[in-house]
Amino acid sequence: MSRRVRGDREEAGLPIDPDVDLRRDRDVFRLAAPAHRRGWDVLAMIALGGGAGSVARYLAGRALPAPPSGFPLATFLVNVTGCLALGALMVFVLSVWPPRRYVRPFLGVGFLGGFTTFSTFTNESVGRMSAGGWTTAVAYAAGSLVAGLAAVWCGAALARAVAGLPVRHGKETRQ
Repeated sequence: MSRRVRGDREEAGLPIDPDVDLRRDRDVFRLAAPAHRRGWDVLAMIALGGGAGSVARYLAGRALPAPPSGFPLATFLVNVTGCLALGALMVFVLSVWPPRRYVRPFLGVGFLGGFTTFSTFTNESVGRMSAGGWTTAVAYAAGSLVAGLAAVWCGAALARAVAGLPVRHGKETRQ
């Protein structure tokens, strides 16, 4: 950034971002150089994992159908087991396994993202409330939240124990 442009921006009270090129002689209509890697391979892995996770969730819903006013056990179990798996997966991906380009996109974002479902959880909660099943709806919503958070913690703790990593307590700084 030129000294003159920087001074003009400072006088006007505008933020100065060193990553933004504000030279007046720069052609702003010229296309930037193409990115070396577009990431379509990662997007394909997310799509494949998401498809597989969605099919697994559908099969779980078919195996444990819930009555319109009853507790939606299939969605509850899918979301809680997905949280457990995600907690464990993140420990292995970030602390145990060597870096791999496709593991987190396929399993974490794709499969577990397709397997767990916030939209079905919300729809089932609202459906129970609309049918007058407030007790079931509140128990389902609160139980899902508490069980999901506990499952992520348990998954991470279990994965750390299996991998032989020390248990983390409180705020620790990375070195």
